[in-house]
Amino acid sequence: MNTRKCEWCPEHLGARHSHRARFCSTRCRVAAHRAAKNDATPRELTTCDRWVRRSADKRPLTIGGMPASSTDPRTWSTHKDATASTAGVGLGFVLSDEDDIVCLDLDHCVNPLTGQLAPWAAAIVRDAGATYVEVSPSGDGLHIWGRAYVRQGRKLRRPDGTAVEVYGTGRYIAMTGRRHGNAPLTLANVSAAVSALLR
Repeated sequence: MNTRKCEWCPEHLGARHSHRARFCSTRCRVAAHRAAKNDATPRELTTCDRWVRRSADKRPLTIGGMPASSTDPRTWSTHKDATASTAGVGLGFVLSDEDDIVCLDLDHCVNPLTGQLAPWAAAIVRDAGATYVEVSPSGDGLHIWGRAYVRQGRKLRRPDGTAVEVYGTGRYIAMTGRRHGNAPLTLANVSAAVSALLR
């Protein structure tokens, strides 16, 4: 099966698509173009020189298309250069111990048709407070961005099979710039939400 996916929705790109195709339809191409013009990524992230590109299978890439590393600053770039690059299928941001920026990665918690959050995810978003939240590349997950002290990342399995990941360093996160709802374009202190998850 073809593993390439549309850059906007989780649809697989099939045989009818060119090997250079990035989107499954004109609708997705137009939506992605509009979103790029209105990228909601907070300035607190775009001013950090910790950007990479990402492949369709979520491996980090340099702006030149070579393998990148979440622990090697020589493979990272500015947001401007990463955005201008055509390597891979999208952007990624590297979490580093240079600062206290963290990401809470919530899997399979958004209904892609209605935008409705699963109750457990809605509770985490509420606990995180007024901070930047974006829809993950899959379209059914969320990335909650904020500030907290997290040096040892954790993946927490929920009883229903979904997972919550908490990372603060040594990882890169696939970025979309697709703000969830009316989330603010700033990073808040999410220490209380992180503590509640790790308890």
